[in-house]
Amino acid sequence: MPNPAHAAALDNSQPPIQQLCAIMAALRAPDGCPWDHEQTHESLRAGLIEEAYEVVEAINQKDDANLCEELGDLLLQPIFHAQIATEEGRFTFDDVARSIVEKLLRRHPHVFGEDRCADSSEVLKKWDDIKRVEKGDKATSALDGVSGGLPALMRAEKVQKKAARVGFDWSEAAPVVAKIREELAEVEAEVAQGATAKIEEEIGDLLFSVVNLARKLKVDGETALQSATDKFSMRFRKVEALARERGIAMDKLSLAELDTLWDEVKRG
Repeated sequence: MPNPAHAAALDNSQPPIQQLCAIMAALRAPDGCPWDHEQTHESLRAGLIEEAYEVVEAINQKDDANLCEELGDLLLQPIFHAQIATEEGRFTFDDVARSIVEKLLRRHPHVFGEDRCADSSEVLKKWDDIKRVEKGDKATSALDGVSGGLPALMRAEKVQKKAARVGFDWSEAAPVVAKIREELAEVEAEVAQGATAKIEEEIGDLLFSVVNLARKLKVDGETALQSATDKFSMRFRKVEALARERGIAMDKLSLAELDTLWDEVKRG
């Protein structure tokens, strides 16, 4: 027989967000799920990142049904963290929701106040200005607020955007292309010299410049790289399938022979 204390978790008549919070509380209860009860903020970190990436994958696939499901999985993460914090007397889910409500109202005076913004660039500038005031003007750099925990590609793009807002940016893409050529030449020079100590640094500079070009051309670097990886993976699997059909062991082929299979797949 269900525990009467878990009645709210079983009550489908209440708003779904409230029922979700009640379910999480029941799972974390002493007589709830042992796995859920053992989790901490730290143990949930990897799952939070994974769920976010699964949402991105659903968006890329334009799969609404899967996107709805993945957003639900992602929504569970803040509910989970808030429940842990509630048990520890630190904050509640209502505090989390109230905090973001207040922030959105405060940082959109052009919507909920008298201010006006001509375009999205002005909105972003105003957002940064309000953010600096909120933090007591303690910002020492235009780059403050970019998390060091972001994936490298995303962090590079955010840093570049922040620098661009204070004018540190080329006005067009052509100089960025020239910079990529310059950085590639530096990589080639280090490789030719066998100077392995600097190769990593020079490749980093090259990658940073490529991210900059994507940003200037309004291409999302993360999406572009994911698409390129997907394309490579699809073609490579077809090469493997072709080799199996012909009874060929791929690890016995030369690179030239593998390239022949690759070109055949591309043409197909």
